[in-house]
Amino acid sequence: MFIINEKIIFKKFLTENTYFFLLTSLSIAFIVWIIQAVNNLDIVSEDGHSFFIYFYYIILIFPKILGKVLPVIFFISLFYTLIKYENNNELKIFWLNGINKITFYNVILKYTFIIFIIQIVITSIIGPNLQNKARSYIQNSTIDFFPSLFQEKKFIDTVEKLTIFIQSKNSSNEFSDIYLKDDTNLSPKIITAKKGFLIVKNNTRVLTLLDGKFITINKLGNATSFNFEKIDFDLSKFLTKTTTHKKIQEISISNLVMCINHILIKKKTTHLNIYCNKESIKEISSEVYNRLFKPLYLFLLSSIVIFLISSSYENSNFKKIRLSIFYLGIFTIVVSEISVNYSSKSTLAMFASIFLPLILCIISYALFYKKINYKNN
Repeated sequence: MFIINEKIIFKKFLTENTYFFLLTSLSIAFIVWIIQAVNNLDIVSEDGHSFFIYFYYIILIFPKILGKVLPVIFFISLFYTLIKYENNNELKIFWLNGINKITFYNVILKYTFIIFIIQIVITSIIGPNLQNKARSYIQNSTIDFFPSLFQEKKFIDTVEKLTIFIQSKNSSNEFSDIYLKDDTNLSPKIITAKKGFLIVKNNTRVLTLLDGKFITINKLGNATSFNFEKIDFDLSKFLTKTTTHKKIQEISISNLVMCINHILIKKKTTHLNIYCNKESIKEISSEVYNRLFKPLYLFLLSSIVIFLISSSYENSNFKKIRLSIFYLGIFTIVVSEISVNYSSKSTLAMFASIFLPLILCIISYALFYKKINYKNN
C-alpha cells in the first residue's frame, strides 16, 4: 500500500509541476517570439520578401526561443510548485507517508534528467535544423522578392551592391524611366532605360530593359558607354541584405563536433567546410558547449531549489531561506550564460565549464544529505 501511495503522491506533484512548466514556458516563449517577429519585419519592409516567406521564417525560429527560456522556467516552476506545496502543507503528506527527503531529491533529479534530454533535443537537433530550413527558404526565395522591390520614385538599395530607381510602373509590372547602378565589380556600371519588365529565364529573375544606355566607369573615373535597344539584366547574382549564408547556430551538431575533432584534436589545417577553420573554432566550441553541456546546469538548479524542503515555512527564517534560494538560482542561470563565452577560451576552460555544474551539484547533494541526516539525529 505504501508503494502505491508513494507513486500517486509523486505523480500528482510532478504532473502539477509539468503542467505549470509547459504552460509558462510556452507563454513566455510566445511573448519573446512576438517581439522577435516584430524585429524581423524588415524581411518584408526592407528586403522585399513576401508575407508568406516572413511567416514561414518566424514560425521556424520558435523552437530556438523555447530552448532559450526553458532553463529559467524550469527553475521558476520547480520553485513555485515547492513553495505552493509547502504553504498548503501538502509536503507533509510526503513525510507522513514515510517518504524520505533524500528519496524526494532523487526523484527530482530523475525528473530533471528528462528535462535535460528535452533541452538537448531542442537546442542540438530541432532548433538548428529548423533555423537552417528557415534560412534556406529565404535564400531560395530570392526569385520572388524582386517584383516588390521596384517602387515608384524611390531609390532602393535593399539588394546588396545594386541601386534601383523607377519613375513609374503599371498594373502589369512594366516600368518606365529606369535607373540601375551595379557595384558588383571594381568598375561600377550605370544603366538607364525608358522601359523594362521582369521575366523568368531558367528559374532566375531577369530584368529586360528597352531603349537605354549602358555606362561603365573605370578606376580612373573615365566612362565608356553604348546605347542599346534591348538587353537582359541578370538579377540572380544579387541577394538581399538578409543574411542568407548558413550560420554556426544552424549547422548540425555532428558537423560541429567533427570540425572540433578535425582542428583541435587532429591538428589539421585543411577545412572540412567553409565554416570549419581556425578563425571560427572558438565560435564553434561555444556553440557545441551551449547545445550539449550548458543544459547540465539544470541539475544544479534543481539541486539548489530542493533546499526548500530542508526547512518548513513555520521556521522563522523560512522567508530569508526562500529568497536566498531564489537569488542563488537566478545567479546560477547568469553564470551558465557567461560560461558559454568562457568555454571557448581554451581547452582547460572548456573542461572547467563542463565539470563545474556537476561538481557543484555533487557538493549540493552532499550538503543536503548531511543537513537532513543532522535534523533526523
